[in-house]
Amino acid sequence: MSLFNVFNVTGSAMSAESVRLNTTSSNLANANSVSSSAAETYKARHPVFAAELNKATSQNGSSVPVRVAGIVESQKPLRAEYNPEHPMANAEGYIFKPNVNVMEEMANMISASRSYQTNVEVAEASKQMLMRTLQMGE
Repeated sequence: MSLFNVFNVTGSAMSAESVRLNTTSSNLANANSVSSSAAETYKARHPVFAAELNKATSQNGSSVPVRVAGIVESQKPLRAEYNPEHPMANAEGYIFKPNVNVMEEMANMISASRSYQTNVEVAEASKQMLMRTLQMGE
């Protein structure tokens, strides 16, 4: 693998982790929202990553960039809470809360942040290796 391919892989991984951080932030921001119906309630979203293996193997087979294949909504059940005094309560007195697990989202945020940081460090180490290689030719 060429050192230049490392930048493609780490760049695509940082981009994917950025999407992961954004969706996690969105989930956390909507964790305490309420609605009067299940259809209108916010549902947690999660990115799905895919390796671009076909593109990589046609180039050299040595680097596998990452891409976000899509963002899917969680299929976990929403939380219905009986609260007839709430202004958003439906006719039966229920309000609906998102299926966002705050602890799980915080763990996702820490994991995405660390993965992003690791890819930055790999890119920086590759840059230093390239610079040293160029200095050898002087």
